[in-house]
Amino acid sequence: MLTIRFQRIGRKNDPAFRIIVSEKARSPKAGNPLEILGSYDPITKDAIIKEDRVKHWIAQGAELSGTVNNLLISKKVIEGKKVNVLSKKHPPVKEEEKKETPPVAAPASTKARQAEAPAETEPPSAETPAS
Repeated sequence: MLTIRFQRIGRKNDPAFRIIVSEKARSPKAGNPLEILGSYDPITKDAIIKEDRVKHWIAQGAELSGTVNNLLISKKVIEGKKVNVLSKKHPPVKEEEKKETPPVAAPASTKARQAEAPAETEPPSAETPAS
């Protein structure tokens, strides 16, 4: 089974990726991809993609990784819906849901509570009356 996915080529703290076609069972770090289809720089969001070769490999039955699928859709190389690449524990939050939930008021701090308390609760003064 063939897959189109990223292969990291950037150095530490400076990521850059190749878009490659390789066997699904092989690690992308193993090298020797069947074909290099382009490159992607996530810092500048620059993508260089061989559109005709991507379409060729998809026609041959190659699957797309989730992230590459979303990249190709955003660059209008292919059509379709983006897929959720986040883990199932953290599903994406839609903008509509964000707007509908009212903001929750934070509890008042203890200093603010003490300022609101009546004056009767003040501790007795250190001065003692003279006898």
